[in-house]
Amino acid sequence: MDIITKISSLIAIFLLASSISAMGAVSSVGSGNDDWWTAYPDQSPGAGGDVNHPSWVLDALKAKPVLIYVHKSCSYCAPQTLAIQNITEEFNGQITFFEIMGDGSDARSEEALQAYDPNGGVMYVPMTVIVSLAPNSEGEVVPVWHSTEDITGDDWIKNYVEDAIVQYDENSADWNP
Repeated sequence: MDIITKISSLIAIFLLASSISAMGAVSSVGSGNDDWWTAYPDQSPGAGGDVNHPSWVLDALKAKPVLIYVHKSCSYCAPQTLAIQNITEEFNGQITFFEIMGDGSDARSEEALQAYDPNGGVMYVPMTVIVSLAPNSEGEVVPVWHSTEDITGDDWIKNYVEDAIVQYDENSADWNP
């Protein structure tokens, strides 16, 4: 293969990959580790149970996707806090962002941890939650969410936020809160 053919092949692969990500949401609705969840996911002790979305989340979801970050001012949370700050600056105006201290000083921290803890009540911080809208298994548009208590870094957060925006744009007109 000559160099021009190799470069052309690489450009074609890049363009194909770019068009796939621009076609729509990346993660599907389901109960697996990487899915958008409508109920507690498979890894949760409450697997399949309904989520009690806090009213302040549902109110914010009427306008745009929601990013919730519950944390403490500790060295363990610091890398995730930096990653969250990078993402919120990039997506300013496209998401509603709630930064909540997990030290008990904000009642919303307990509500968020109770609703969105991916491990069913272990309640470690930092907890990062992204909430959007998507059709459930019956085709009804409902709030969907994904959360983690891991230090994920910028790319994980960015991918889910971008996906949340796509899901929201595709489905918000059909949501009846």
